[in-house]
Amino acid sequence: MPRAGLTPERIIAEAAVVADEVGLDRLTLAAVAQRCGVSLPGLYKHIDNLDAVKRGIAVLSVGELTTVLADATAGLSDRDALRAICTAYRAYARTHPGRYTAGIVAPAADDATYIQVATRAYQVLTAALRGYHLSDTDLVHAVRMVRTICHGMVTLESAGGFGLPESVDDTFERLQDALDTELRATAH
Repeated sequence: MPRAGLTPERIIAEAAVVADEVGLDRLTLAAVAQRCGVSLPGLYKHIDNLDAVKRGIAVLSVGELTTVLADATAGLSDRDALRAICTAYRAYARTHPGRYTAGIVAPAADDATYIQVATRAYQVLTAALRGYHLSDTDLVHAVRMVRTICHGMVTLESAGGFGLPESVDDTFERLQDALDTELRATAH
């Protein structure tokens, strides 16, 4: 008999917390079961395997990040929207490192739920960047460039990759300025 109140959604939520605490690569079902207050066999009554849990964390993460980005960019455009995206993205990834890591992989072609969440994320980003008057193709490149700048910064920061004394925040702002300049130059 499944434990009352334990659902796949709750397991994913608890697993996301564990992933944030220990890292996605160190996430185990035993740790998730302990956090949920059930035995490992009890956990298996609700989920298939660790890969399914990680996929669930990815869907959760992309959905959460999308909400954060939508809230941050509401009413903004151009440079202001770009800065809001980058700031919110970086903050989310720093606050939720395990779940963020789960969400960086593109969904499988047959994963309708994950594709739907990822599509919503893309729509939020492109809506925020529409003020640059980019073609649809250039919007794809702009979204990729934003993700690359933010992911690169977060990844290097979390790995201790910035040892020089100059401000990392200043570097991040310069990257955003450079992207803003590029997007303005690309505008149609």
